[in-house]
Amino acid sequence: MEIEKKFRVKQLPEQLDSYDKKIIEQGYLCTNPIVRIRRSNDDYILTYKSKFGIEEKQDQNACISNEVEVPLNESGYEHLKTKVDDHIVAKTRYIISLEDGLKAELDIFREQLEGLYFVEVEFPNEEAASKFIPPEWFGEDVSRDHRFKNNYLATLDRYQEDIFQ
Repeated sequence: MEIEKKFRVKQLPEQLDSYDKKIIEQGYLCTNPIVRIRRSNDDYILTYKSKFGIEEKQDQNACISNEVEVPLNESGYEHLKTKVDDHIVAKTRYIISLEDGLKAELDIFREQLEGLYFVEVEFPNEEAASKFIPPEWFGEDVSRDHRFKNNYLATLDRYQEDIFQ
């Protein structure tokens, strides 16, 4: 199970190059349920995400889904890449340590989404998500805003700030 919250960014952290990073590209083979392929540095992954069996609550402030990841080899990834819908999403992900052992994943998008960035935090449980106090550099919580979901971003031909206002 994946429990995460997503935020806009008020101000990028200083010295980004001091953090571990992943160069990511991902594409979507299906969006309901989500079937995604991803290259993260030299790792290749097929991911299945669904809401099957998860009750949506009115006061729920995190995104919760079932998630299964399966490793791919490079040739399998390249084959499936030819079958993705819409665009490949390209981004650099910076891994930033937070309090309580949590990690912020700051995504800075490239190519057609250049200019867009936001940060995600995954939690061990719903209670930790609901008690989370974001650092000062985090902005608005956009966890429930479909415009910040990568499968939606894959449909965009280019980034336009006014779409995200």
